[in-house]
Amino acid sequence: MTAPRPHDPYAALRIPAFRWFIVSLMSLTVALQMQTVVVGWQVYAITHDPLSLGLVGLAEALPFIAVALVAGHVADRRDRRQVALVALVALVACGAGLLAFSLSPGLLARGRVWPIYIVVLCSGIARSFFLPARTALSAEIVPRELYPGAVAWRSSTWQFAAVMGPALGGLLYGFRSAAAAYGVAVVLTLVACGTLFQVPPTGRVLAPSTQSVGESLGSGIRFLRSRQVLLGAMTLDLFSVLFGGATALLPIFAADILHVGPQGLGVLRAAPAAGAVLMSIVLAHRPPMRRAGRALLVAVGVFGCCMLGFGLSRSFALSIGLLALSGMVDNVSVVIRSTLVQVLTPEHLLGRVSAVNQIFIGSSNEIGEFESGVAAKLIGVVPSVVVGATITLLVVAATAWRAPQLRRLREIRSDG
Repeated sequence: MTAPRPHDPYAALRIPAFRWFIVSLMSLTVALQMQTVVVGWQVYAITHDPLSLGLVGLAEALPFIAVALVAGHVADRRDRRQVALVALVALVACGAGLLAFSLSPGLLARGRVWPIYIVVLCSGIARSFFLPARTALSAEIVPRELYPGAVAWRSSTWQFAAVMGPALGGLLYGFRSAAAAYGVAVVLTLVACGTLFQVPPTGRVLAPSTQSVGESLGSGIRFLRSRQVLLGAMTLDLFSVLFGGATALLPIFAADILHVGPQGLGVLRAAPAAGAVLMSIVLAHRPPMRRAGRALLVAVGVFGCCMLGFGLSRSFALSIGLLALSGMVDNVSVVIRSTLVQVLTPEHLLGRVSAVNQIFIGSSNEIGEFESGVAAKLIGVVPSVVVGATITLLVVAATAWRAPQLRRLREIRSDG
């Protein structure tokens, strides 16, 4: 009997194209996270209205969700590297728009924030094309047997950048200006373009299809519906983050509850990613999980408990700790779900299935921000976080009961 091959956590990083991909991912994530922190603080500083923070999420989510399926179709019919590069150029333009607004204070005078909403809306469209193309491209440049390790490194890179981005954005905004933060973000987005361009074309040409756009999208959705484990994992993430997330309200916690200013906001935004970095490094160095389904359910349950504690906390240090722990367990969820998508999906469907996954993520994150803003407006900031966290725990219990295949999922294998 052949002995099993030892787990090599660095195998994916030995591929030059994947290393360029990782550098591009880090640069772009730092840039976008910086922009998110500054936009949130700017909007709340101008309006002092929690609903305005929710509208930021809605402005990004609506176009993102509206064109995501078409974007997935494009990612499966065009050169994925080229699609991602074009979308990155559009994101550079969006960052330049935010910079221009900050250099022209009159545009945002007298409580006007609609120029920011317009840029956020355009960014949502660009991201809807970029994300499925990037996800599918990452699967092209890494052999299938290395997917779990590549996903872990990709996740750890994203989370590390998500630590740097908010902290850097908050510091630049607090000690310099919004324009300084936006300027650095634009430069980093340009770096992301340049490094992704260094990823050589894979030379893979997908077979031409006689399907219409509608038939093509339908085939991707039918495949997803046939994989109940994959659909269950996406649904769990959708509803748990939709109700349990509180990132849109962090400017209010920083300004009015914890009283820590924009610098403290940067730390609060960075805390979940800091915890996720630690967890992703652990996951990258360990073999694939042998009870992935149970780990997913437990992780989302702990996430809900962390958000419940955060909503009730009045200590800056305790709030940071709870957010860091929430990031650690959320990273477990991200790695399991991302690995499921790449391992269980045929390559010719990966763009469309990734687009559906991005709709779930976009719905849970950006629509969740809108839900948080509306709930905070109606019942108050703290009650909205507590109620949302409680709903997350109920969603975990319902998923464990209604999705036994997911609950019993063990090691993730490509044979299903």
